[in-house]
Formats: sequence, structure tokens, C-alpha cells
Amino acid sequence: MLTFVLALIAAVRVFFQSRMDIAVEVLALRQQLAVLQRRRTRPPLHPLDRLFWTVLRATWSRWKDVLFIVKPETVVGWHRAGFRLYWRWKSRPRGGRPRINEEVRALIRRLAQENSDWGAPKIHGELQKLGFLLSERTVARYLRRIQRRGDPGKKWLAFLHNHREAIVALDLLTVGGLHHRYTWRQAA
Repeated sequence: MLTFVLALIAAVRVFFQSRMDIAVEVLALRQQLAVLQRRRTRPPLHPLDRLFWTVLRATWSRWKDVLFIVKPETVVGWHRAGFRLYWRWKSRPRGGRPRINEEVRALIRRLAQENSDWGAPKIHGELQKLGFLLSERTVARYLRRIQRRGDPGKKWLAFLHNHREAIVALDLLTVGGLHHRYTWRQAA
């Protein structure tokens, strides 16, 4: 008796739906029926079946009401996987400048470590003298990568070590116990 009442309510509900809504529902049910009529105990879903449900999820609000062969979370997972695939394709490398080889990168690292006060223009000039043709901007980009990996405290110590002859004294003045002022005096 309860089944009959539920079927009657569902039939009455059809009269209040739009034609478009009914057509999409029939299409979704027929697609599931076609999958279930494949001659297997557990029919596999093909990529076109997944695409159908992904598009239906994006375009129709009642897609969960007529879905029986898979869980709605599965369809959401397919949708997300499609977005991941799209953005992976969208952000693929499309050429551009070729990467510089490991030898030049190692040379940039070595020059930067041995001469901590040199910047990109100086290292770029030294590389040009050695016959390497690359832009100053490329050198600057690799220097930023080196600086991000390195410890800034070590760079400061290396700077002090490289300039120890020029620095005679470092006076630390404490004002109010919290503020510090550093003064440098050059050797005479």
C-alpha cells in the first residue's frame, strides 16, 4: 500500500515539472539503463558515461535524484579529476627559453658563495668573460633561488668575514635598553 501511495505522489509531481526537467530526467534514466544492459554482472563505466554524468552535474540541479548506478560522491570526484586534468593541460610548458645546464647553475652557485657581496650584474659579467651567453635576469633568478635556500645569517657572517680588514670596530650603543644603533668606522 505504501509503495502505491509513493508511486502516486511521484506521478502527481511530474505534472508540476517543466518539460525540460522531465526530458533531462528521462535522458539520465535511459543512460543508466543502457549501462546496466551491458552483458556483465558489474558493467564498467566508460569515459563517455563519466563525461555524461559530469556534464549533467554541472547543468542540472536534480542530478542526484535520478542517479542509481554510482554514488554522487563518485560523480563529484570525476568532476574534480576533470578540473585537475584541465588545469594540468592549461599550465603545461609551452616552450620559451631553454633551461641553462647544470654546469652553469653550479658556477653561479659557486661564484655567489665565494663572493657573497657580488650581485647579479657582477656574476653576469664574469660569466660573459668565461664565454657563457645568458641574460643578467637569468642569473638574478638563480641567485634568488640560492638565497631562498640559504640561511641569511650565514650570508651576513660571510660578508663580515670577507670585509674584516675594513672594519675596525663595531660599537653597539644601547638607548633605553631596547634600541640598537650600529656605527662603522673605516680603517685609516
